[in-house]
Amino acid sequence: MSAEQRTTVQDRRGLRFPFNADCEIQLENPSRRFSARLTELSFRGCFLEMPIELQMKQRLRLKVFHENEFFEALADVLYTRTNGAGVLFVGMEHHYRSILQNWILAELDKQANATQF
Repeated sequence: MSAEQRTTVQDRRGLRFPFNADCEIQLENPSRRFSARLTELSFRGCFLEMPIELQMKQRLRLKVFHENEFFEALADVLYTRTNGAGVLFVGMEHHYRSILQNWILAELDKQANATQF
């Protein structure tokens, strides 16, 4: 396993949840906007399904919409797949961090309730 692959595996540790949300992506270099679908979410990052291929370590601004709320974050591309990319959040305002935490706590509650039946 290469050093880059080990870094990717280490960066993906932690709780991840299936999630379904619309996103707007703005690339910093080159400047470009497009839509994506967020399909996995964690406190540290997410997986984005998108129609274009991104470069490793590419910086982007992400805006995620879910249940009448949204959050924004700066993120770096950690890994790519044929259908999208995994990104690591590198900058987020406190208000948006609270929204992200609430979404993840709601997913934890859903999982806990599902295992009780």
